Amino acid sequence: MPKNNNLKKINDYIIAIFILLIIWEITSLWLNRPYFPGPWTALAAFGQELGKDLGQHLLVSTARVLVSLVTALLPAVLLGMVLGHVESLDRFAAPLIYLTYPVPKIIFLPLVVTLMGLGNLSKIFLIWIVVFFQILVTTRDASRQVSKSMVDSVLSLGACRRQIYYHVIFPACLPKILTALRISLGTAIAILFFSETVANTGGYGGIGYFVMEAWARLEWNDMFAGIIAMGIMGFVLYLFLDWLEKKICPWEFL
Repeated sequence: MPKNNNLKKINDYIIAIFILLIIWEITSLWLNRPYFPGPWTALAAFGQELGKDLGQHLLVSTARVLVSLVTALLPAVLLGMVLGHVESLDRFAAPLIYLTYPVPKIIFLPLVVTLMGLGNLSKIFLIWIVVFFQILVTTRDASRQVSKSMVDSVLSLGACRRQIYYHVIFPACLPKILTALRISLGTAIAILFFSETVANTGGYGGIGYFVMEAWARLEWNDMFAGIIAMGIMGFVLYLFLDWLEKKICPWEFL
């Protein structure tokens, strides 16, 4: 049965890609402008450029996203679980979170670049702070929803506070943490693209730099090759998170 489900899912993705390509082709034919090439021309450019500079830009961008997600995950999850479980700490921290969370973090780009320069650190930090807050808020809310009676029953069996977090609160929060990660992924890629187009030193500056540099040269095929690369990067990372959730949260799919 799982094998049949996997084949069905693959077929669904193939159909979805086919529909997108048809819409793309129709739009290209309707506009009939060089700045909007058809899918086959763009895919051919993607194949050509991937073995050249685009492949290096793709690796740089992917590394920035992965480093940001991984380094933001642990502190955000730990802090979120504690705040959701310890009411006295949450009462102090909640106003700070409510004041800072809604502020669009990309607005700090000039300050971050001034302090950290145009290299990887400033881009990773911008993505990190966005992902951190999204995971923190989600984990905190999930931790607050853990039944107090469940915690008390485990405490009555002799569990320590560390075991409560590890065996009760963390498993209860895990599905929502992974959901927050998937949501954060889209935001992270958007922040990545913006930071790579605004703050860069050249060289292998990432896909955002590649796309904007191709646009400046009016190389429309290369520009769309970069767009395809960023789309594939996001899609693959999203599939990985989807696979990870099924592996570590199997009870969510029963």
